[in-house]
Amino acid sequence: MKKTEFYIVIFLILLSGSAYRVFAQKSEAWEPADKFGFFLEGKRKITRIPFEFHSNLIIVPVQINNSDTLHFILDTGVSTTLITDPNALNNQKLDLTRPVVLSGAGEGQAVSAHVALDNSLSMLRMKANHQNLLILDEDFLHLSEYVGVPVHGIFGYDIFNNFVVTIDFNHKELILEEPGRYKYRKRKGDKYPITIEDTKPFTNAVALFADGREHPIRVIIDTGAGHALFLDKTEDNIIPVPEKVIRTQLGRGLNGIINGSLGRIERIKFGRFELDNIVASFPDSTSFGSKLPDRDERQGNVGCELLRRFKVTMNYQDRYMVLKPVKKRLREAFEHDMSGLEVVAAGSKLRDYYVRAVAKDSPAQRAGLTEGDQILFVNDRAAADISISEIYKMLQKGDGREVELLIKREGKIFFSRFLLHRMI
Repeated sequence: MKKTEFYIVIFLILLSGSAYRVFAQKSEAWEPADKFGFFLEGKRKITRIPFEFHSNLIIVPVQINNSDTLHFILDTGVSTTLITDPNALNNQKLDLTRPVVLSGAGEGQAVSAHVALDNSLSMLRMKANHQNLLILDEDFLHLSEYVGVPVHGIFGYDIFNNFVVTIDFNHKELILEEPGRYKYRKRKGDKYPITIEDTKPFTNAVALFADGREHPIRVIIDTGAGHALFLDKTEDNIIPVPEKVIRTQLGRGLNGIINGSLGRIERIKFGRFELDNIVASFPDSTSFGSKLPDRDERQGNVGCELLRRFKVTMNYQDRYMVLKPVKKRLREAFEHDMSGLEVVAAGSKLRDYYVRAVAKDSPAQRAGLTEGDQILFVNDRAAADISISEIYKMLQKGDGREVELLIKREGKIFFSRFLLHRMI
């Protein structure tokens, strides 16, 4: 059984990237006119694809072969199409071949998967033929629980590598253009160089302000990440951990829990735009940094909590990205959970919400909440009527604001009240 690196991280929601790629091979039985690879339907040079934005993740509609519509996370750096929920393709006759073992971020054991050969893939008017898939043997990641909507897989690199992709967070729309059609104009935003290494887009267009100086850093632009900024502590302390931090589980990786610290960076520069009081994550090297093959070449990554403040165009072919700010979002504060609750979704409609964990010395712990509690109402709103993304937002805005929950525990129902408190 082949063993390979595969790096996927859930940061409250998700961080991602990979160093595994499955190459499609052309079969002699295919018709010569049969299109190979990724393309737009008909003679289109451009297409627009609406997406859903849940928990700071881009969720797009995808069909595999003749499947029903599935939901995939669009990730700039994932190098192969990964089916995270194998049950999504139960009705498919897949050509499964060699098993592989995937090792990645987290403190647990490696997981197993299989390669499925020669599949078709569709995202509305974007098509792909003769694609190999990587299918997890079990849904180890449980992404649906964290995102609050069904999530069946992750893909991305092939989309970005074959098209110029504009992500319009304001209108929740992807614009895919043939590389030869796209023309950069200054009105589209500011252009910054990127490099593509191991399928991931790197940029030097980020700098931290510390000790009265500006410190440029090299980061990955990561649309598969729900956070704002994820930083590795360097040996030369160019990126010092802030004095005030909270220890927490930053998320779950392919191989288990990722522990680390959260703190605020006083100011960063993204392109020519300066942003203050960024919430940044500092993972422990034992569960994250030491497992990354490119660790020495990067200082972190930028995720959708920061990217959503811009209209972002990624042009892998010409090695640049374009950032156009959304002014009202640039003024939004960066916040983190103020309750101490980790909430997950369950049930057939993913509208049953349970407490997965409670942070030590947090408002939720002082209010007596505990793991396993079911949340029935949040501030007089039935939990079944709101998304998990809305719950996250309600628990991370309004320092000092009262939150009232109706809780079910072991068949008994009671109210719990606490005041939100900004812990970092």
